[in-house]
Amino acid sequence: MIIDLKKLLKILKIPYVIIKFFLWITVISLLAITLTQRISNNTKAVAGFRIFTVVTESMVPVYNVGDAILVEQMDIEKLHVGDDITYLGAVDSFKDRIVTHRIISIEPSENPENGKYVIQTQGVANDEPDPKINETQIFGKVLYKIKIISKLNGVIGNLYSMYFIIIVPMALMIFFDFIIQRKQDEDDEIDEDDNKQKKNLKDDEDTEEINKEKAKKEKRKSRRNKRRNKRKKDNL
Repeated sequence: MIIDLKKLLKILKIPYVIIKFFLWITVISLLAITLTQRISNNTKAVAGFRIFTVVTESMVPVYNVGDAILVEQMDIEKLHVGDDITYLGAVDSFKDRIVTHRIISIEPSENPENGKYVIQTQGVANDEPDPKINETQIFGKVLYKIKIISKLNGVIGNLYSMYFIIIVPMALMIFFDFIIQRKQDEDDEIDEDDNKQKKNLKDDEDTEEINKEKAKKEKRKSRRNKRRNKRKKDNL
């Protein structure tokens, strides 16, 4: 069975364009997320919002490893027990770590120099509460999990997913682009040859017409000369 490559490419053109579009959107989204996280280190808020990625299982099943969460800056007065917050740890094993845990208590501070409030949090999967913090350490309250970015993070963190969802499709896309370009080049060469043949044929036809016209002129000229010579002889 002989497959017509031109027809096959025509059939695959629409799904190919759709897949190519979504693949590029995925790649651009991954790059944008990665660059944003690397440049800002998640310490800069945009319009009061930050995006963080969960890296431990301390909040399972609420948040899983790799989940992206949207965090909004919020006054301490608007926070309540049961809210999930993201903060910067300052002591012990929490020092300089960005933590997302649930508030279990909020109390006025006995030493206002260290903040107006003392807040304590705990991971829903942890048995022990975290060291106490104050409001100056809090980045904000978790609004919700961003499912799309979470799935993209899952792709980045899984080698097999990264391979089959991004690398393989991109390789196929490059291959199809090569085939399509090669086919286009071949078609262009065929069209160019056809145009040359048509031009040569037209040139030959034009030359033939010119030669015929010349031959006709020569015949008319010959006949005129014969008539002229005949009249001269008759006059003599």
